[in-house]
Amino acid sequence: MKRICVLGHHAPSSGEFSINDLAGGAGRMDILCRCIGSAFFLSHGIRRDVEVFLILLGPPRPPVTIRFSGAEIRSLNPDERSTGSLIKKALSIPRGDAFRESGPGVAVRKGGLSKLLVEHSFAVLCENGADIRKAAVLPENVILSDHLDLTTEEEESVSGCPAYSVGPLSLHANAAISLLLNEHDRRSAGWN
Repeated sequence: MKRICVLGHHAPSSGEFSINDLAGGAGRMDILCRCIGSAFFLSHGIRRDVEVFLILLGPPRPPVTIRFSGAEIRSLNPDERSTGSLIKKALSIPRGDAFRESGPGVAVRKGGLSKLLVEHSFAVLCENGADIRKAAVLPENVILSDHLDLTTEEEESVSGCPAYSVGPLSLHANAAISLLLNEHDRRSAGWN
C-alpha cells in the first residue's frame, strides 16, 4: 500500500464551501482534488494500492483528516467538482478520533499530521530532497504540501523523515504525485 498525505493549509475543515469555487472560497481545495485524481486515476482504472490522506488545516475546526482508499473507493470521477462533493460529504458527518466512513472508500476523523506520523512512517516530497530516481528504495509513504511550503512547525514534525524530490524544478503537488507513482510503476515493471 502506498500512502500519500497532502497538507491543505487553507482548505476548510467544514463542508461550508462551494464546489463552484474550489480555487478561491474553498481555500484551494482544487489543488487537493487534483491530487486525488493524480493519485488514483489510470487511463481505464483506479489504483487500488493507494491511500490518500488530505489534512485540512483551514477554519473553522482544524485539523481534519480525510482518507481516500483506492481498494474501496466508489463514485470517484476525474473532475474536481465531484471530488469536491466527496470531500464536502465527508466533512458533513460527525467526526471523532477514529476514522468514520462517509461513503465507500472515504472516511474522516479529527486530527492531523502528528497523529498520522504516529501511525505510519513517511518520507517528505519537496524540492530540496534527494533525487527519487537515484533512491535505492522508493518511499511507500510520502507527505507533501499544497501550494504553500511546510510551516516551521510542520518542518519540525517531519525533520526525522527522509526527503526526496521528483525533479529539479518546483512542480504542482498533483504533478509531483504523478511522477512519484510513475517511478513506482517503472521500477515494478523492471524499467530501471
